[in-house]
Amino acid sequence: MLEKLGETLRKATNRIANAIFLDKGLVDSIVKDLQRALIEADVNILLVKQLSDTIRQAAVDERIKEIDKKEHMIKILHDELINILGQHKNLKIQEKIQNKIMLLGLYGAGKTTTIAKLGNYYAKRGFRVALIGLDVHRPAAKEQLKQLAEKNKLTCFVDMEENDALKTWKKLESKLKNYEVLIIDTAGRHNLDKELVQEIENLGKEIKPTETILVMPADIGQAAKQQAADFQKALNINGVIITRMDSTAKGGGALTACAETSAGVYFITTGEKINDIEEFNPESFLSRLLGMGDLQGLLEKIKSVTDKKSQEKLEKKFQEGKLNLDDFIEQIKSMNQLGGFDKIKSLIPGLGSAKLPENVLGQQQEKIAKWEHIIKSMTPEEKSNPEMLEKQASRIKRIAQGSGTNTSDVKALLKQYDMINSFIKDSSGFSEEDMSKGMSQKQLQKLMKKFGKKKMMKFR
Repeated sequence: MLEKLGETLRKATNRIANAIFLDKGLVDSIVKDLQRALIEADVNILLVKQLSDTIRQAAVDERIKEIDKKEHMIKILHDELINILGQHKNLKIQEKIQNKIMLLGLYGAGKTTTIAKLGNYYAKRGFRVALIGLDVHRPAAKEQLKQLAEKNKLTCFVDMEENDALKTWKKLESKLKNYEVLIIDTAGRHNLDKELVQEIENLGKEIKPTETILVMPADIGQAAKQQAADFQKALNINGVIITRMDSTAKGGGALTACAETSAGVYFITTGEKINDIEEFNPESFLSRLLGMGDLQGLLEKIKSVTDKKSQEKLEKKFQEGKLNLDDFIEQIKSMNQLGGFDKIKSLIPGLGSAKLPENVLGQQQEKIAKWEHIIKSMTPEEKSNPEMLEKQASRIKRIAQGSGTNTSDVKALLKQYDMINSFIKDSSGFSEEDMSKGMSQKQLQKLMKKFGKKKMMKFR
């Protein structure tokens, strides 16, 4: 997701942090790299110019001591990027009323698959969810929604015979009373024409949705601004879901374009699987681009594949800054359900920028099975405190023999565990609340220290 932009941002931060003096030549070079990366990500040229001017002004501000200027510039860069990404817009599910979320969008936006993803997202969080098929114009829409619901064990209501959206709703309405969240599919068009506006308006008057959301693909780039503005004017949308963020370099344009309208981004989708949807939080998104990870986002991802009890246990472990080996292997298993380690590595602090060999944990199933045998051969004390094994060759040899593996397999497991656990420990002080308030001086110093390190983690 916007890998090239992330790489440029990390390099820029690194160059600022490691510079002895921030002279004009260095600042101009950094600004040019940023401009190139932002424009390639399809960010509006005026926003790019605004960011460039702000950074240059910070570099020549004589009120700031040279020793503090590097930290100040990194914070300026962070704050300006947050500004162009927009404010965090949270889609809240209200209690004591039935939440009716109506999704709109033009053809090809991925609206129907997004409805299934959104339904799964809320179903996994304990809500009684129903998907409603009111796209009566596209021949395969109702069948597609029905199949997606069946495949992912979601409740779905469609009328395969009725070809009028309003009549369909009236037929189904009496069956929907026991559901807390209704997610409603509507018709698309090639453009926002009068017929589409009229149909959505008529449905809106009858359904009275609590949220009306526009679904747009990321590959339309800056055109998202006009589309969001048009739908906002015609149909008073509350927010936007941007799809296909994983498959285009124009995602930066779509995100920043929506930020320029009053319709902020609720969610982004990042793949074809049912769990490839996530809440869009500008602070967390930027944190991932900078290689700092997003542990809150990782916890949200895990909520899609684990039960509530496991979620609470894991959250406590993250807050404490330590996993034991049983926790570690369970989370490695969860990664497979989330699309594999490569899919979520940007969420883990320090791994977003790492150049990992292809299938870093794979042959995943085989390796996980081997690791499980190794862990089962450990004592409870060893599982809880794997650090005690590092200098005790006799213990490692015993574990290898007991699990039918060799000592290098045991050491490889311990190395992976140490790496993941150290990142969790380092990041345990970075709460979501802290990030939402902006980066403190202490956090900036920690960030600069991280970027100043030249040693890269190596994976086997």
